[in-house]
Amino acid sequence: MDMTTILDISGDIDLAHSSEVRRVVLLEFRENRTARVLLNLQAVNYIDSSGVASLVEGLKASRDVGARMILVGLSPIVHEVLELSKLLKIFEIYDTEALALDA
Repeated sequence: MDMTTILDISGDIDLAHSSEVRRVVLLEFRENRTARVLLNLQAVNYIDSSGVASLVEGLKASRDVGARMILVGLSPIVHEVLELSKLLKIFEIYDTEALALDA
């Protein structure tokens, strides 16, 4: 059975909030052994380097356990930051949850 968790993230992923995002994502992979985690970032207003680091750490954790971390519905600001960071290509990214779930 393919276990999928969808995390709807909203607001800012910055120094004040990135540790919570990191904690939840790592819990899904390391503790729950979820096969596929979708991070819906459509409602994210802002992301800074600590937020990007949390996403990268989540991706590494997913790879460590042979799972998939998928980014969905990147808000324009998240897309821009990942593009400037040259990280768009390392993440599995889909426009919608439906497309991600079919992949």
